[in-house]
Amino acid sequence: QVLLVESGGGLVQAGGSLRLSCTASGGTFTAYDMGWFRQHPGKEREFVASISWNGGSTYYEEAVKGRFTISRDNAENTVYLQMNSLKPEDTAVYYCAAKHVFGRSSKAYEYNYWGQGTQVTVSS
Repeated sequence: QVLLVESGGGLVQAGGSLRLSCTASGGTFTAYDMGWFRQHPGKEREFVASISWNGGSTYYEEAVKGRFTISRDNAENTVYLQMNSLKPEDTAVYYCAAKHVFGRSSKAYEYNYWGQGTQVTVSS
């Protein structure tokens, strides 16, 4: 069983930056590809970005390309999401997730473990 704990959310003005962190425990971190998803109020959870187990491959949803960067530190069992040039439409609850079958995926159902989420609010 893998436990994922996110941190780093908060309130920021449009154009600002935040860095989300997600620390894993209870498993072998390098056994998992990692992803970030977000959920807007009243909408389904949507894919944001993913990173392969060794950090060698990343994948982004079109709306965040060039603004968000996913990375991981396997020595610290942590995955990050650096979010720059934030927009009000980025306001959502952000979740990290772990997937123990390697391969690029934006499908939430393919991820096995989820964090509790962290709120990101971008004011205009």
